[in-house]
Amino acid sequence: MCTNTHAATSTLLLWVLKTLASKLDDLSTCNELIGKHGAALQRSLSELEELRGSADSTDKVKAVNERATLFRITSNAMINACRDFLDVAESHSRKWQKALQYEREQRHHLEETIEQLAKQHNSLERAWRENPTSYTGMLIKLNQGGEASDENDDAEFFDAMEDSPAFITVTARSNLSMMSGGMPNDWTHNENVGPKTRRSRIPDKPNYSLNLWSIMKNCIGKDLSKIPMPVNFNEPLSMLQRLTEDLEYSELLDRAARCDSSLEQMCLVAAFSVSSYSTTVHRTAKPFNPLLGETYELDRLDEYGYRSISEQVSHHPPAAAHHVTSQRGWTLWQHITIDSKFRGKYISVVPLGNIHLQFHSSGNHYVWSKVTSTVHNIIVGKLWIDQSGDIDIVNNTTKDTCRLKFSPYSYFSRDVPRKVTGVVEDREGTAHYILSGTWDDRMESAKIVDSSQGCGGSEGKQKTVYQTLQPKLLWKKYPLPDNAENMHFFSSLALTLNEPEEGVAPTDSRLRPDQRLMEAGLWDEANGQKQRLEERQRLERKRKEAQANQALEEDIEGYQPLWFEKRTDDTTGESTYFYRGGYWEAKDRQDWSQSHEIF
Repeated sequence: MCTNTHAATSTLLLWVLKTLASKLDDLSTCNELIGKHGAALQRSLSELEELRGSADSTDKVKAVNERATLFRITSNAMINACRDFLDVAESHSRKWQKALQYEREQRHHLEETIEQLAKQHNSLERAWRENPTSYTGMLIKLNQGGEASDENDDAEFFDAMEDSPAFITVTARSNLSMMSGGMPNDWTHNENVGPKTRRSRIPDKPNYSLNLWSIMKNCIGKDLSKIPMPVNFNEPLSMLQRLTEDLEYSELLDRAARCDSSLEQMCLVAAFSVSSYSTTVHRTAKPFNPLLGETYELDRLDEYGYRSISEQVSHHPPAAAHHVTSQRGWTLWQHITIDSKFRGKYISVVPLGNIHLQFHSSGNHYVWSKVTSTVHNIIVGKLWIDQSGDIDIVNNTTKDTCRLKFSPYSYFSRDVPRKVTGVVEDREGTAHYILSGTWDDRMESAKIVDSSQGCGGSEGKQKTVYQTLQPKLLWKKYPLPDNAENMHFFSSLALTLNEPEEGVAPTDSRLRPDQRLMEAGLWDEANGQKQRLEERQRLERKRKEAQANQALEEDIEGYQPLWFEKRTDDTTGESTYFYRGGYWEAKDRQDWSQSHEIF
């Protein structure tokens, strides 16, 4: 039925276009006649002027009248043809709008169908993991007769970056494989590994209505961190916990630490930098702004070999420091300041600051920054998020570089939505790997084996054509848990971030009362607690400002974070926050005497 409707719509459009073309031809003919008769009328008027008072004037006046009559008739025909053209266009405009609406509905239906199939696929996959022996026979049959071969695939062509705008991917005679460092074949994620069982669900999000415009109309152009918002706009996680979520795919860094090649290591670091955005595709809610001095720890030594500690080191502008140490050969630290602006139709969130990553065995020190996140349809329509901009990753030890381009979404673009492309180059500027994928699903790398100059681009630049081997999978997103749409679209890791734990610092985000009440679905109570904390923080800020003014007069330092200190980075020369140590030792002793009371 859908096929017949689509065919009928296509036939109607062809007929309308043919009719409009015919009417356009009539208009062109009338235009030529108007020009012809108008010129003749002008000549006659000139001749009449010259013969004024002569015996031939009567005949000339008659000729002018005839030509004027022809001009009037032709003009009327032109007006009628224009009216016909307008009538046809207007009459079919409504039909086109209906056809467009039908196509939109069909696309929406298709998206819902695909989403349902994805959920069924996840359910089947989960059932297989729970009882794989029941499906062994089925898998054997599929492998024997139903598995397609990749050996005879055609060569693929992709656009490269900037002055390298095109490259060729040649399918190699081997299966999709991984780089050195290895990876598990099963990309399903399980937070319940190791000695401790983590929670796999939280209470469903309540459905509360809110007049969005009544709150947002006075916020246009302002910094969102300075605007009091009800918890209806939030998700039950703090910004410190969102920063920690970057570690969802820490196994990429574990594999990178085992790489012998710095260029292959760069590919995995690039994939890690992209993977941190995969959890944001459905996450349009705002995390809680941490209070000054708020901390968050994540101890996953037993499961994944790392420990993470973060602290809110500034409130205006909001800034957080984060430090992660892994027993599997790497250390990561970052100092991020969030600059967010409301622009009426969208909110732009610009993270300022750099992320540092150092591998213990090689000493390779990588630095990169984050791209801009934009939340669209703030007032009208369904909220959706996009990531756009460039990430420049630099290995300060070997001077290898990688530029990742996050293409902004465009309705008229033929590119895959959420597309990410990149090129890995050595210190000499020679390209070695092409990276491609999407920030919400996967990234692949393809080793360059040859390059040549192609035809000129749209701006007159010559395109560089890269010939590559078969792409290798670097990273693939974990499927979301069941019922994720009712749990703020949290990933398996995100569901555990706010899980209560014993022995954490009294400033830990898990102990924040408004966030805890929101997670439990008690939003009215959460709003009350949020107002109390914000008022308390305003009073505390005034007190600290007074202390800071006094400190300036007496040459005494003002507010200092407890677990981080600001100093100059020897590698980059930038001023950033470094972990000063002592948190985990204080936790072992359960000595939190230095911690502030902020909740």
